[in-house]
This record gives sequence, C-alpha cells and structure tokens, in this order.
Amino acid sequence: MMHEQSADILIIGSGIGGACMAAGLSTSGASVVILERGEQLPHSSHARNTRSIFIEEHYRPKEMWRDAAGLEFNPGNYYYVGGNSKFYGAVMFRYREQDFGELEHADGLSPAWPISYQDLEPWYCAAEQLFQVRGALGQDPTEPSHSVPYPHPPVPDEPAIASARERLQKLGLRPFSLPLAIDIDQWLSHANTPWDAYPDTRTGKFDAETAALTVALKQPSVSLVTGAMVERLILERDGRRVAGAEYIKNGERIVIRAKLVVLSAGAINSAAILLRSVSEHEPGGVANRSGVVGRHFMNHNATAMLTVDPRQRNDSVYQKTIGLNDFYFDDGRGGPPLGNVQLLGRISAPVLKASLRWMPDFVLERLARHSVDWYLMSEDLPDPESQVRVDGKSIVLAWKRTNMTAHRGLIRRMKEVFRAAGYPIVLARAFDKRTPSHQCGTIRFGHTPSTSALDPFCRAHDHPNLFVVDASFMPSSAAVNPSLTVAAQALRVADHIQTTRFAA
Repeated sequence: MMHEQSADILIIGSGIGGACMAAGLSTSGASVVILERGEQLPHSSHARNTRSIFIEEHYRPKEMWRDAAGLEFNPGNYYYVGGNSKFYGAVMFRYREQDFGELEHADGLSPAWPISYQDLEPWYCAAEQLFQVRGALGQDPTEPSHSVPYPHPPVPDEPAIASARERLQKLGLRPFSLPLAIDIDQWLSHANTPWDAYPDTRTGKFDAETAALTVALKQPSVSLVTGAMVERLILERDGRRVAGAEYIKNGERIVIRAKLVVLSAGAINSAAILLRSVSEHEPGGVANRSGVVGRHFMNHNATAMLTVDPRQRNDSVYQKTIGLNDFYFDDGRGGPPLGNVQLLGRISAPVLKASLRWMPDFVLERLARHSVDWYLMSEDLPDPESQVRVDGKSIVLAWKRTNMTAHRGLIRRMKEVFRAAGYPIVLARAFDKRTPSHQCGTIRFGHTPSTSALDPFCRAHDHPNLFVVDASFMPSSAAVNPSLTVAAQALRVADHIQTTRFAA
C-alpha cells in the first residue's frame, strides 16, 4: 500500500525559485512542505579542495543525460539543499530594463516579456536584501533604475584586479563592481579560495539555502524533506487541478497531496517532471496543452578567456569583482548586442588541469600565475526546436545553440580590448553542454495559453493550483546571470498567492 501525506502547499525543489517561494509563503499560516531530491552539503575536506572539485569531480552528480545525437554526457546539474546555487558565482544581476522588451540581435529576435521591469523592480529590491547583495550604483552604463540601494558596499578589488580595472578605464570603458551575494570576510576566514564553482557549506555565500531557506525554516509551518525524488505530478479525476506529487524516498513510493503545488526543480528537471506526468487527461504531460513544455531551452553562450601579462603576477585569491557591459546593447561600433563580460573566480593550475590534462603542471602553474580570468556571456535566443525531452526516466537535452554570431563577435572584440589593455596573450575556451548552469526557458510564461504554459504570475494556464517558479518561466535569457531574476519573480509570485488567498 502506497504511503500518503498531505500539505496545504507543496514546493518541489529547494533551489533559488523554491527557496524564495518558501520564504515568501512562510508567514502565510499554511503548512508548507518542500521536497528536495538531494541532501544538505556536508562540511568536509573536499569543500575547499580545488583538486577534489575540478579534477576528481567529487561533487558532480552520477546521472547521465543524452544529447540530440543520443550521446551520453554527465551534466553539472547539482542535487543538494539549495540546488545549483550551492556552486554558483553569487552574481546577482538585475536584467536590464530593455531586456523586458523586444531586442534585435545579429541572429534573430529576443522576445518581449509579459511583464515590465517596473513590475519586478520592488521584488528585485527585496531579493537583494534577502541575499545581502554587495554592490555599487552608478558604475554600470546599462544599469536599470533602483528604488533602494544595495544593502552593502561592493566586495573590494584585489591589487591585480584593481590594475585590470584601471587598464580598462584607460581605454574609455566602464568596468563596474559586480553585485555579489557573498560575505567575503566570512568566506576567507574558512580558507583562502575563490567561491565561484566552490560548494558553500554555510561558510559565507548567500545562496538558496543560506539566504531564503534559512528564513523559511524559521517558521514551524514549513518543513523540508530531503532525499525525495519526485517522479511525477498527479491530477484530480477531472484533470483540471493538480492533486499532488508522487516521490521516492529510501526506496519507498509516497504520494503527497496538496491544495497548491509549486514546481521549482530547475528548467530542465521541471520540464522533465511535467513531461513524465502523462495521463488520459494530459497525454502530452501536465500543463502542456500548448505543446511548449520542454521547448525554447536556453543556456547562455559562454566562453572562458584568460588574459596573460608575463610581466605582472596575479596573486588574487578570489578575483571575481568586476563586470563590463559596454558591449551589452551594441558592439561599440553601431552593430547589434554582444553581451556581458565578468571576471571568473580565480583560475589556478588544478582548475586548468581539469581541461588540459595533457599539459605539464609547471606550464599550467606559470600560466595561472600571470593570467586574469574572464567569463564572456551572450544571449541564447529561444528556439522551439531547442528542447528537453524524456525517454522513460532519462533526460534528453537537445540544445540548439543560437546567436553565435554575437558571441563570436564578443570574443573578437574582447581580444582586441585586452590586447590594447596590455595583455599580449589572450586565450579562449568555450563552455559546453556539461555546464547547464544558466538553464532557462522550458516552461515559458505569457498572456496566451496557446503559446505559453504559464500566466504572468507563473500560474499554469491549464491547472489553476499549479505554479512553476524557476528559470523555466523566462521567455528570453538576456545576457546576465539569471539568479536574481528568479528570486525576484518567486517573491512576487509568493506575494500574489498570499494576496489572492490561494485563489484557484
């Protein structure tokens, strides 16, 4: 006999979307249950061990996905309390105001959102407070309006990075301090390492667990169940409302019923759960009468760029404090948008070794000693043929890259910039399908049920008590990190649910 449970509100996933929904609903008086597939990241010697993380891949999941050609690969999609944010770079950008409207790119159109920047602006402020963002206004030429300043001043540049900022400024560019959800003093008090791509075991990074879940779990009405692998959603007999979810924990199959269900498993797994939830009422999966679920998958076009000056040593520990948006809306010469540039966390020889295993260690050490390391990111445009599919329990990620003209243009432009700034050696390497860290777009929101799965408050057009709140709702990817926008929308949706008193 299958075990059954119940709750007023069920949240599936404890990443930024699910955690912020839990925080926003924690004072509602409703019983809230959060199901998380993974466990809490334990403190261990691996957490700050560069070799363990990058070469031995201690934290990567064991699962395999397939690409469009049927080839298996191991994705960097993490399953822990706090989701992928446990490993994120803690960059908390607002999308630019123009990102909410149509934007022409070299290879196509970035569509308008069903909400405006002003609809989300108060919730951006709330999310910045929740994640204790460090930043400075007035430096970024593309910066949208802020009604509330950042809660803390920016993380300081280290000497080599201050020099890099100065070099860029001398070229007439406007480097700015990245908005970061990191308590740098607390982080460094545990070990002198970067935080970007390093796991946070509650040592100074403000992520979904340490920021939003900490707030939510202070309320006795909110509970977290770990090791709970959700397989599918269950519909009521009439097929209109979602009755709950079926999950497996410790080999036991459990059904949990709820008045309201929030799916926040990430853009790939949320789509997979909906597609696996077939029934006689929904043969194409839950919330998928439009046929858009799993489609329009986006994942920023991204490249790592190492700028090397053999005359200058980079002794930085964390490095990741500067961004550059001078080419965000055009190429600086009247051409179309190129994208965002920001520092990576400090690249050391073991990090390089993970990608260049054939190269001698002494060469990698010398390269790392003299490089400043950057992350170039361009918008990936939505394409209905770029999609997540399911084959039984397996995930197929058929990512169809778009807008590569812009990304190649950004790489060329930044090579010119960095050489002009005094870095004679500039090396570039693209990130591939194994890094779906900015996944979005698979369950898009919009006004029209025939072309979108969700309404502007992320409520399913097909099922009045189902909300999907993670980066899957995004109709475009913009060209900055999506974390803060997910957090802001989650807080907005949670407020809407409370305001309407869980109307369904």
